[in-house]
Amino acid sequence: MQATEVKAGPRRATAENGDVFLISAGKYTAAVTSRGAALSSLQFGGRELVVPFDPAHPIPDYRGIIAAPWPNRIADGAYRWQGTVQHLPLNEPDRGTALHGLVFGRLWDLVKHDGESLTLRCGIEASAGYPEPLAITAEYRIDADGLHCTVTAINIGTSAAPYGVCPHPYLVAGPAPLDQWTLEFGAAEYLAVTPDRLLPLELQPVDGHAFDFRTAKAIGVAEMDHAFTRFATDAAGASELKVTDPSGSYVGMRWDATCPWLQIHTADKQHPAASRLGLAVEPMTCPPDAFNSGADLITLAPGASHSAGWTIFGG
Repeated sequence: MQATEVKAGPRRATAENGDVFLISAGKYTAAVTSRGAALSSLQFGGRELVVPFDPAHPIPDYRGIIAAPWPNRIADGAYRWQGTVQHLPLNEPDRGTALHGLVFGRLWDLVKHDGESLTLRCGIEASAGYPEPLAITAEYRIDADGLHCTVTAINIGTSAAPYGVCPHPYLVAGPAPLDQWTLEFGAAEYLAVTPDRLLPLELQPVDGHAFDFRTAKAIGVAEMDHAFTRFATDAAGASELKVTDPSGSYVGMRWDATCPWLQIHTADKQHPAASRLGLAVEPMTCPPDAFNSGADLITLAPGASHSAGWTIFGG
């Protein structure tokens, strides 16, 4: 990739997560760390739209990271690609899976940073578990419509590579508990999973199920860590999710047709850990374990690129 001129913008350094870059426009202000290209804070009029983390400490629960070159989990960290079984490190040992890709723990390089935008770059080297190198960029941009993010991957290797991507923000609708938030998104199906390892079983309709949020309703006691698909879209092919607090404040996400899947997680934790602090909303290019199922898996030919985008907005 060609070098890009770096423009100056507000930033500070931390020992734990590298640089912290600030961008803002109108009522929106965001902070992104170089580690994981992670969104550590997003505010609208001074109110947090995501569960923040302190950049001076390790990133908890993968908050705000970019998950690539796969979203979610791969069973046993193993998959067959071009006739060879690949083995990835198991970073979710209790479930025996490889979780959230290879770049969430890395320090991304700065490409461009000004008052309203930020571009970071990260390379994936060829390895025994992922045999082709990639160059990945994450572009953040703020305007009056919210925080926009576009992630682009280029295969800089000599053979085809499997690929998928998603963001990992935990949305916050307002001051009330998550159970009282009203959720609405237009998915017609959800992916049933095994209760112990959260691995895919089969698609099921949301009709008559607690996971049917095609009409706005309170989240209540519903516990979700599931992928959804078959979304209602607007004329441009975009889909939208909105979470509203009883006070009237809200947060939402909008994503394009490159993400036909959406992972929703109510962030349930065992006592004494703080539980249900926010709603993880992850537009995904493919479902969990797609390296094995092949469902909506992107095949990046040598020299080919892929971009996916989403927006977080609030009010």
